[in-house]
Amino acid sequence: MLLAIDVGNTNITIGVFQKEDLAANFRLTTKIARTSDEYGLLLCDLLRTRGIDPNCLEDVIIASVVPGMMYSFTSGITKYIHKTPIIVGAGTKTGIKINTANPKEIGADRVVDAVAGYELYGGPLMVIDFGTATTYDLILEDGTFQSGITAPGIQISANALWRDTAKLPEIEIRKPDTILARDTVSSMQAGLVFGCIGQTEYIIKRVKEEAKLSTMKVIATGGLGKIIAEESSLIDYYDPMLTMKGLYFIYQKCRGQRT
Repeated sequence: MLLAIDVGNTNITIGVFQKEDLAANFRLTTKIARTSDEYGLLLCDLLRTRGIDPNCLEDVIIASVVPGMMYSFTSGITKYIHKTPIIVGAGTKTGIKINTANPKEIGADRVVDAVAGYELYGGPLMVIDFGTATTYDLILEDGTFQSGITAPGIQISANALWRDTAKLPEIEIRKPDTILARDTVSSMQAGLVFGCIGQTEYIIKRVKEEAKLSTMKVIATGGLGKIIAEESSLIDYYDPMLTMKGLYFIYQKCRGQRT
């Protein structure tokens, strides 16, 4: 079994693969500081609650955009799961060529999503991750990561509304019945959701135009991506487990280096 972990700015997403099948997945919050012992014990307890013996794990792979917590996190895995994780980063075999000004600046999560999108759907494609930030990444037909756009995520925008205004309340992010809002809550929901839909569709069209692509698959992922994907005809697929699948594909490419 493979333990695949995506350390994001908001959540740590954890998946367990039994061969190519995702047998279990769960989440932790990233923003709570923990010691290596706490991480190790928590991971083992979560695995056992799903009927998974930590000693049966064959390997661990991690993609992280939060370097400050990685020492404690990886130490906990080494101490309690007794595996040295593969950390996705510069030099990791991915099958994706990054053709940007500074390839090392591209977050591991974006590379992993690009790998999954390309392996599952082929190119050219755009992968949109509706996470803490919303990222739009273009992968060409030959698997080249050509460019990426980064925008504030829906939750960041919502937080700014109620944090930086005196009278706007904290709200649930969901699509209202109509954009013709008649109260404060639905007006905020309309601005957040329909605004994100408009941004998404404009960026998709502009990327296709500037990259001179007559066709381009569009794959969405991320916790709030389902809301947007359901409302846009320009998004072809929504896959909430895209990052987990990308970690699995990368592990398969790297496995020969571990033997």
